[in-house]
Amino acid sequence: MARPRPATFDKVKTVAENRRARYEYFIDTVYEAGLALTGTEVKSLRFGEGSIAEAYAEVKENGVWLVNANIPEFSHGNRYNHEPKRPRKLLLHEREINKLHGAVAREGMTLVPLSIYFNGRGRAKVELALAKGKKTHDKRESIKERDWKREQGRLLRDRG
Repeated sequence: MARPRPATFDKVKTVAENRRARYEYFIDTVYEAGLALTGTEVKSLRFGEGSIAEAYAEVKENGVWLVNANIPEFSHGNRYNHEPKRPRKLLLHEREINKLHGAVAREGMTLVPLSIYFNGRGRAKVELALAKGKKTHDKRESIKERDWKREQGRLLRDRG
């Protein structure tokens, strides 16, 4: 029998975060995916370098790929260094890939990476979200809500 998957992800060290994604998209479902990396990419990530600000994921016939994620070349990598913006394969179960493919194809959803981190076992993982794009008025609503929560915190702090 398969081991039950943890509900929350045990992030030990967050390397890169896409903070803009929660502003630009309505986040529906979040998945944890492994990353197929080369040695110099892992070393570069361990030094805290990497960016997923412009990155997205796409479902192809042979799996899910992280596109446009920037992991800079390792400084001591010599001729075995990697290409910084190459597409990287995401490691997911077949069932999860089929769900993602159906949601992207039928419902017009987008796959957005939220963060890259190392878990408790030292493996590089990507927090991948199935999301729907926000319209301009939705973004304004998010700003109003965020400002109101900030103001509420100030009022409660000053009062207490």
